[in-house]
Amino acid sequence: MTRYSDIPKPIRSGMVIVDPERGTPQRIIVLQFNPDTLERSVAPQAAGGEGGGGGGGDSGGDRNEALRLKGPAQESWKFTAEIDATDQLDVAAPDGIHPQLAVLEMLVQPTTAQLRAASKLSKKGTIEISPIEMPLTLFTWGSKRVMPVRLTELSVNESAFDVNLNPIRASLSIGMKILTVSDLPAGHRGAELYLAHLAQKEQLARRARAGSLAQLGLGGGI
Repeated sequence: MTRYSDIPKPIRSGMVIVDPERGTPQRIIVLQFNPDTLERSVAPQAAGGEGGGGGGGDSGGDRNEALRLKGPAQESWKFTAEIDATDQLDVAAPDGIHPQLAVLEMLVQPTTAQLRAASKLSKKGTIEISPIEMPLTLFTWGSKRVMPVRLTELSVNESAFDVNLNPIRASLSIGMKILTVSDLPAGHRGAELYLAHLAQKEQLARRARAGSLAQLGLGGGI
């Protein structure tokens, strides 16, 4: 007889905030519920571009570039995450789900210390102030999908509150861009993690069963 304790617990999706210099995790964010759906968009970086000339036909240079790629495909993900304090009654929540929301929002916000440092440089007359660098964010969806990302969208819909107006239930629409070697400097830890992710995708592609020309109605050959 199978006991409840013997049933394997599902792996959670989430994010790992990593120090890009040392590679050590700074914070681990585990989503309370795995999203029901994932929307993925993959667009190739074509070397020749998409449009042709106005005279009915591409230029000779574009024809030579038709099958060439400038770099890795540009990939984006979108999903909806749910946070519900009422589903965790055994966990004290005096602030509702404010802390969970704040953790996610800080993925797209510089810290007060970083803003104060930039302000001091500005007051000293520094002409050019470098943009603030954020920690490296990894999105994990099981062991076969661990990739560096940048959040491009974070939309929050709070739908329930406690007596102190702390939110206790919310759904978040999260959009992410997968960072590739085209986005990160050579040798960056995120670039190496992307290459590892791409190598694993190549291995999975090799496991797929190949079709035959006969299945396509081309038994006589191409």
